[in-house]
Amino acid sequence: MYRYDEFDQDFVKARVAEFTDQVERRLAGEITEEQFRPLRLMNGVYLQLHAYMLRIAIPYGTLNTGQLRMLAHIARRYDKGYGHFTTRQNIQFNWPALSDIPAILADLASVEMHAIQTSGNCIRNVTADHFAGAAADEVADPRPYAEILRQWSSVHPEFSYLPRKFKIAVTGAERDRAAIQTHDIGLHLKKNAEGELGFAVYVGGGQGRTPMVAKKIRDFLPEKHLLSYATAILRVYNLYGRRDNKYKARIKILVHETGTEEFARQVEAEWAALKDQELTLPEADIAAINAYFAPPALAARPEGDEVVKLARLDSKSFADWVDQNVITHRRPDYAAVTISLKGIGEAPGDASDSQMEAVADIADQYAFGEIRVSHEQNLILPHVARADLKAVYDALVEIELATPNSGLITDIIACPGLDYCALANARSISVAQEISRRFASLERQRDIGELKLKISGCINACGHHHVGHIGILGVEKKGAELYQVTLGGSADEHTAVGEIIGRGFGPDEITDAIETVVETYLAHRLDRSENFLDAYRRLGPAPFKEALYGGEAKAA
Repeated sequence: MYRYDEFDQDFVKARVAEFTDQVERRLAGEITEEQFRPLRLMNGVYLQLHAYMLRIAIPYGTLNTGQLRMLAHIARRYDKGYGHFTTRQNIQFNWPALSDIPAILADLASVEMHAIQTSGNCIRNVTADHFAGAAADEVADPRPYAEILRQWSSVHPEFSYLPRKFKIAVTGAERDRAAIQTHDIGLHLKKNAEGELGFAVYVGGGQGRTPMVAKKIRDFLPEKHLLSYATAILRVYNLYGRRDNKYKARIKILVHETGTEEFARQVEAEWAALKDQELTLPEADIAAINAYFAPPALAARPEGDEVVKLARLDSKSFADWVDQNVITHRRPDYAAVTISLKGIGEAPGDASDSQMEAVADIADQYAFGEIRVSHEQNLILPHVARADLKAVYDALVEIELATPNSGLITDIIACPGLDYCALANARSISVAQEISRRFASLERQRDIGELKLKISGCINACGHHHVGHIGILGVEKKGAELYQVTLGGSADEHTAVGEIIGRGFGPDEITDAIETVVETYLAHRLDRSENFLDAYRRLGPAPFKEALYGGEAKAA
């Protein structure tokens, strides 16, 4: 895990001192809220529907236990006892007093954390596969490259005031678990025929009111040219991206209107002028960053399979949890564990202060002190000996975080919606809770199989509804909440934007509508091996429209 050097520490402390002065001036009335707005946004502070919100950066989703305990402390002392983990692998606190935020930032700085560039028209938190460094199918750990990008982009003088916010994601496996094609820049770490590391480069993905899948503009970029090529992309965007209309300011619009081939040509021309200059990554620097991400010393634990086998026979609930929330590790004696923050009927992505502290204790005892945050709003223990899985499960049961639903219909992604967000048109949390309760039966969930359901409370798509197998978008119509359903989206290596299936549903209808969609799938699937997404792509929308709208679908 990366550790701050002296420059990092001095920079973050200076930013805390600067923002402390800005907050004092705002509280004294020396500057207006409008004058304060750009200053607070540079430090991750939003003004939500009811209060200020603080968004804290968790680079590439990696935390140590000291950092997680600090987040628990902040939740308990400065908030209402919980935090909300987001689809950007960050955490948000929804109720801090403005007067307390400088103290929160100082506490964060003491454990090498901050809130810089979690907002504003800059390069946001760089995200990565939450199983990075542990996954059996990984070519290489993408986090060192995410860290290189983080260092390069932090308060970058040329790219701090872009036309619009900018997001980068990196994955190191063929199975894309970082949703790279929904990002402004997506990087797929791979090897060429000679065994050299490099990247396939995707540009122009994004969601919001104009969802688009990123286009591949380079099949293989040598590792050493990562920063020079990223600079070329951003320079083209910074020069030609629109600043007259924020709804058309993202790079996805520029790529679409320019055309992929022409945009790629412009990037290549820009890159040709700088690729062999000071932005070339020296091998020694790459090696130094890689050293920070060396895996822990994983001692051989050959007894693991036998221990798990006996525990499964003794406990069906443990067996269910292993089947659903545990994945294969690159070391056969170990596993990676998903800690679901989607308990039945609970707010997706929320964790209490006591739960965070308990997870830190579990990670210290059984997972080498490391925790990940997934973009699916769960926590991950990346390195757990299989022999310790039952002990981890028992500890998670104690804190009500052992729900065995990873990848199932109740593992819902949802934004805070109208309960918190000033931009939202409709509630998200209550819809997620009701759907979760409707599908509470684990037997039923497992019969349905893999199904990614995602909910957004407005068109900004913070809940990633566009790329849900089933997506729900909350809108406002004539002063009432209405929920639009999309089907067939995905955010993996075959990214697709879901199709709007028809008219929306009221708050009292949406759960029934989702059940109808699910039952239609079950009635039409070839067998249990055909998951929802595959069945939808085979069947198309017709049977789902017929089931939802009957005669309306035929008339349309």
